[in-house]
Amino acid sequence: MAQVGHKSDDSDTAHIYHQRGWMKQNQGQYTEAISFYEKALEIYRKTLSEDHPTLAPTYNNIGAVYNNMGDYSKALEFYEKALKIREKALPPNHPDLATSYSNIGAAYNNMGDYSKALEFYEKLLKIRENALPPNHPDFATSYDNIGQVYNNMGDYSKALEFYEKAHIIYENALPPNHPDLASSYNNIGLAYNNMGDYSKALELHEKSLKIRENALPSNHPDFATSYHNIGQVYDNMGDYSKALSFLEKALAIRQKSLPSTHPLIQDTKDNIDYVKKKM
Repeated sequence: MAQVGHKSDDSDTAHIYHQRGWMKQNQGQYTEAISFYEKALEIYRKTLSEDHPTLAPTYNNIGAVYNNMGDYSKALEFYEKALKIREKALPPNHPDLATSYSNIGAAYNNMGDYSKALEFYEKLLKIRENALPPNHPDFATSYDNIGQVYNNMGDYSKALEFYEKAHIIYENALPPNHPDLASSYNNIGLAYNNMGDYSKALELHEKSLKIRENALPSNHPDFATSYHNIGQVYDNMGDYSKALSFLEKALAIRQKSLPSTHPLIQDTKDNIDYVKKKM
């Protein structure tokens, strides 16, 4: 009896560590998040086999944190561990498989392997088409992801088409201050910026920023995304002092909230140097 109770206690402790990791992840505190997730894994591995379904969400979340930290190959490693377990344990249209395909697609996109990213995003879309009603919010995520790949490939009109499909679903499904709507405005803003419509881009990035101001803690990495993108639009418009102001705000947040090796920090520094040279 004592042994059964001990296993149950271990399981509860692992679950608490997992939940704490998830909270830290959502707060943008990535190092702490990984620490809690690894504690959960350590406990799970004492009592469960390596391919036990309970391990998959923790592997998946560790992958997500590494993705947010900019360590995309490490993210892919953990996402693939989660997928391997899920493919063994779950039916082919299970939502958790969809999550794995989505995350692996994102890692490949961030690594610049766009054809591989599209392959996984299309697998994901196929599951959703079989499992969900046509206006389900998860479709919006799929459209957003595919839009991002096309944006990275330089096909901005195709990107905009997918971003706008996503946005229609978000507007119908979410409250007006939801962070996903902020991301959606941000994405459409990026497409307009890349297409040279700077006033439209600025309008959308400001909508995104306004939602984030109402929904997120002040040092959240998403603020840096907004500031950085607004800075880039001002740079393209030739307003270099405003561009510099927003890029420096972005850098300050990124230096506080991201590891020093994160590629976004160097990217922001490069943009600041580029703007300074034009002033």
